[in-house]
Amino acid sequence: MRILLDYRPALRNRTGVGEFAHHMAAALAHRGGPADQVTLFSSSWKDRLAADGIPDALALDSRIPVSVLNFAWHRLGWPPVELLGGRADVAWSLHPLLMPSSKAAQVVTIHDLYFLDHPDATAREVRRDYAGLVAAHARRADAIIVISEYTRDQVISRLNVPAAKITVCTPGAPSWAPRDEPAATGPVLHVGSLEPRKNIAALVKAYLELVKGNAATPPLILAGQGDFALLLPRDDSELMRTHVKVLGYVSDEERLRLYREASMLVMASSDEGFGIPALEAMTLGVPVVASSRGSLPEVIGDAGLLADPDDRRAFAAAMRRLLEDPVLRRDLAHRGIDRSRRFDWNASAARAREAFEVAVERRRARR
Repeated sequence: MRILLDYRPALRNRTGVGEFAHHMAAALAHRGGPADQVTLFSSSWKDRLAADGIPDALALDSRIPVSVLNFAWHRLGWPPVELLGGRADVAWSLHPLLMPSSKAAQVVTIHDLYFLDHPDATAREVRRDYAGLVAAHARRADAIIVISEYTRDQVISRLNVPAAKITVCTPGAPSWAPRDEPAATGPVLHVGSLEPRKNIAALVKAYLELVKGNAATPPLILAGQGDFALLLPRDDSELMRTHVKVLGYVSDEERLRLYREASMLVMASSDEGFGIPALEAMTLGVPVVASSRGSLPEVIGDAGLLADPDDRRAFAAAMRRLLEDPVLRRDLAHRGIDRSRRFDWNASAARAREAFEVAVERRRARR
């Protein structure tokens, strides 16, 4: 099978979508062997594509600016991806919008449907009709990949897509060795790109509630791409200046170091399609306090503490429990390590490959 994969989300400063694109491409290329050909497709005026640590894949680099190709694809439905990338059996978009094709089965990826309730969170060039485009493309697609059962249920109920067309392929746990013991006094850590759904202001308010009860509370570190200052509460108090540290985007190596030093990971998201930082933390044995909304309860299960992200006192109380109870910290650390083993890139790649086979048959039936 010839699989053409839109690798553009993974070109630089990978966030959750980029990580998913990279690791799924690597797993598909590795498991496919000589029977499958995985091609990483990119179009960018600035960023060049190499196989990027995926020796079993081909790299196809186009110099067409992203904005130009997106306009042509999403507004004009042209050119077919085969014209740019050669023959393919499957054209897999890592976003919700299709890559036009002449013969290849079309597969899209829906990470979440946050944009339905918050259209202002989408790119300006598609903001006015993005929701309609996604719904139309989901119905036209030969298969849809989603990253959680939560997103699957949302796609079925809100986009009116039959369940048989949807396959859940969760992100996999990183190959990191768990740390020896939970850190009792390390920083309280948040990892995540700058988006309104991350609910940074609510998280900081809950954290400051904790600090007011105990000035010796470890600092809160916010790590992720974007300008956190835009989402921080308007509070220039001494507590903010002395206890909250904003790092911005961090490298893979720096992110791993932050996890290893943290007393806990905190995520107060109002919605998540999956929540990769929670899985990364559990892999290392870092206890997690997370929002009770979106996919996070599905990912964390009984391996973390859940709280209403808009209930400042409840969220602060959950953080306090972890800081003050070493037995609970140790128990959740072990539970998290065990639970993280359920999430495997190779297993998800195998499910995606099966979905592609069905998609190819659907495409043939439509000709």
